[in-house]
Parts: sequence; C-alpha cells; structure tokens
Amino acid sequence: MMQISEAQASVYRCKAEVNFEEKKPSLHPVMNNDEGLYEHGKKVAEAMIGKNNFHDFPVTMGGEDFSFFTQKTKAAIFVLGVKNETLGAGKPLHSPYFFVDEEALPVGAALHAAMAVSYLDEHGHSHEEEVKSEL
Repeated sequence: MMQISEAQASVYRCKAEVNFEEKKPSLHPVMNNDEGLYEHGKKVAEAMIGKNNFHDFPVTMGGEDFSFFTQKTKAAIFVLGVKNETLGAGKPLHSPYFFVDEEALPVGAALHAAMAVSYLDEHGHSHEEEVKSEL
C-alpha cells in the first residue's frame, strides 16, 4: 500500500491511496509451458508447417486464463497466427478493427489434432498405466 505524503496532499488538495495487493496472490497464475509439451508441440508444428513458420511468442506481462489449467495438469499454450496484411487482418487483438484471417483456422485445427494424436501415440500407454495405478 502506498500513500502520498501530507505535504503533497496539501499542495494538490487531494488524498490518494494505492494498494498493489502485494500480500495477496495474483488473480491469474503465471502461464508457464510444460517444457516436454512445448517441445512436442514445436516438433509437430515444424514438421507440419515448416521451421520457418514456427516462431516463439515473446514473453508478455498480460494475464492469461489458460494459466489456470497449468495449476492442475501439464499444459502448453500455442498461438495461431491469423495476421494477413493483404486482407487488413493485422490489427491488434483488442482493437475494434481486429478480425481473423479465417484461412488459418483449418491449419490451427489440424495442428492441434496432430499434436494430440502424436502425443497419444508416443505416451498413451504409459499414461493409461499411470491412471490405472491411481485408481
């Protein structure tokens, strides 16, 4: 919690209080990709769309609801590129002018399906054994 000083308040004739909630946990947990899932997804994506079309997303300070999943299970988030300047689909996500180049949607659906199927092919049996042992 931070307050302005008495001297500042008398000059500006105001009083303010700011609470950074430093003692409370963050409203959204930090989004951290599971390294194994990330590497698996990257391998599948590069095989499917080519190494030149896979880019690491820069670290941001924004909140991400998907981070709640990482509190319960291994997870990795991948962002599908939907920017196409020739169509005008290049505005920022929260812009009123944002729209999606829908040509990217079948690629994204196929990519996620390929990631899931190949993961289950590689890890399915060991995961089944883990689940059975927990029962």
